[in-house]
Amino acid sequence: MAKQEEKVGVVIVGHVDHGKSTLIGRLLHDTDSLMDGKFEEVRASCARRNVPFEWSFLLDAFQAERDQAVTIDTTQIWFKSKKRPYVIIDAPGHREFLKNMISGASFADAAILVVDAAEGVREQTKRHAYILHLLGLKQVVVAINKMDSVGYGEKRFNEVRGEITAYLADIGIAPQAIIPIAAREGDNIAKKSDKMPWHKGLSLLEQLDTFSPAAPPVEKPLRFPVQDVYRFDGRRIIVGRITSGVLRKGDTLVFSPSNRSAIVTSIEKWNAPHDILSAQAGESVGITLDQPIYAARGDVASHAEQAPMLTHDFRANIFWLGKEPLRAGKRYKIKLATAEATVTVQSIDRVIDTGDLARAEKDFVAVNEMAVVTFHSRETIALDPFADNHDTGRAVIIEHQDVVGGGIINMDGLADLRALRLATQENLTAVDHLLTAEARALRNGHRGMVVWLTGLSGAGKSTLAMRVERALHTKGMQTYVLDGDNVRRGLNADLSFTAKDRSENIRRIGEVAALMADAGLIVITAFISPFLADRRAARAAAGAGFHEVYVKADLDTCEKRDPKGLYKKARSGAIEDFTGISSPYETPETPELVVDTSENDVDECVGMIVDHVLQNARGLSQLTYKEASAER
Repeated sequence: MAKQEEKVGVVIVGHVDHGKSTLIGRLLHDTDSLMDGKFEEVRASCARRNVPFEWSFLLDAFQAERDQAVTIDTTQIWFKSKKRPYVIIDAPGHREFLKNMISGASFADAAILVVDAAEGVREQTKRHAYILHLLGLKQVVVAINKMDSVGYGEKRFNEVRGEITAYLADIGIAPQAIIPIAAREGDNIAKKSDKMPWHKGLSLLEQLDTFSPAAPPVEKPLRFPVQDVYRFDGRRIIVGRITSGVLRKGDTLVFSPSNRSAIVTSIEKWNAPHDILSAQAGESVGITLDQPIYAARGDVASHAEQAPMLTHDFRANIFWLGKEPLRAGKRYKIKLATAEATVTVQSIDRVIDTGDLARAEKDFVAVNEMAVVTFHSRETIALDPFADNHDTGRAVIIEHQDVVGGGIINMDGLADLRALRLATQENLTAVDHLLTAEARALRNGHRGMVVWLTGLSGAGKSTLAMRVERALHTKGMQTYVLDGDNVRRGLNADLSFTAKDRSENIRRIGEVAALMADAGLIVITAFISPFLADRRAARAAAGAGFHEVYVKADLDTCEKRDPKGLYKKARSGAIEDFTGISSPYETPETPELVVDTSENDVDECVGMIVDHVLQNARGLSQLTYKEASAER
């Protein structure tokens, strides 16, 4: 055996019954990659069942598949040539299983597109080829299969080759080779066949050996999507996988979309024997920073001079898998690397017929259709055009916890908010405050902080906020409550109750609360603030002084209370997009405090919040709320 190289992942795609599984079974057999006795076991099983032997039975492990003679899931299996190991991904051809095909193809370095020589290019052939284009696979070989069924004729091969070549050219795919094969008979699979002497090119296995593993994009700008933040030995370790570029100790990183920056003081790896000075694309690492800036899952760390784009609007070439059509105005959740965001379909720009690549003007996208769609996000998101960076330029679309689509991003004609912000900031001059946070804390007797109460309408946020403020005031603390009444009448009087304006309402409140906390006040907010993204933005504004308090109460309890009659109106349809009824509430993931108002009375809940504030604003040595109340 020659020296083994790094494995290559190859996805096998094509129309159902064009012979993909047969091709793989033959590859395994002809490269001696089957487990001992596997071939004999399957052949004996076919004899017992009185069915003809099929090479595909070597892969189709599910009984249902053998009964139906159809692959219903992606199968990953290893084989090896004399040059290297491979992992083959057998993707199902039926349109009902298109999602499995996409999942398999997304992990591949290269693709084999199988076309039946007799049937030629079919609808599913074109759909699979288009998805290969969307996924950015460049190493593609076309295998024109079942040449035995057309008498190994060169004329028919040339006809099918011309048909598939023309289609691939239209979608920007240039196959490395187009090879005539007969998978059932083993022709041109592991070695050249003497039945097609007119074919002067390589066998399929020889062609695979010319492919390379996808190289980690080390030369591209740094992208380090944050997966999580660990606390260990008193340190905050930000962890994730570097998807492109190189990260070095001492680098100044900017975290998008917050734009906060810090210097890398260490790079961490499990059981690393020495100090790590750098890490590169493909490595999973942890980093520590020189200051405790707020960074969370979904943020993207980069170098400031080559940072990702920031936007509320982006365009994507998508494939749609949902049972319900995608329509303008509908909301979905998207995933970009480790980030999640709620988006609204702003417009369906065009629907693409993968058969003839015609562009139809439609107001919906049906299952298995491709389209160009413009999305709007409530929050600022960080991304790259797919052409610049594959990992941060792909989006997955989620509805009801299920994957319903995905695609690649382009930003042609859309603004980069980072560039606009930088242009604005060029005219601003920072002025240093002469008073420090420590000086304000010394005068007030406590640090400033934001106590952010979130929960369903009727959970008790406003009641608790007012009573907590009074309790803290009696202890000599500087406090203020922000709620809907005092904010909507002035600061946010220009905002309506659309989804966009509700998000802007919370953004402004978060910024104002952060300024008030910086001035040394304990700011208590009482807002439903149903979305994680909006609360993350408020946390980013206030930094370490932000304390999220989840005022917990189940929906039944809140409806029974219904102090303003809002649930009744929402149930009757008088109020649209009402949280808990027709709009979701995203439960806090890691709040600093949870108070359950359905299990505890008001005084107990107030006591829990006041004690938390005392411990964090003054220090653990202070009396608790209950002790202070007893003394009074």
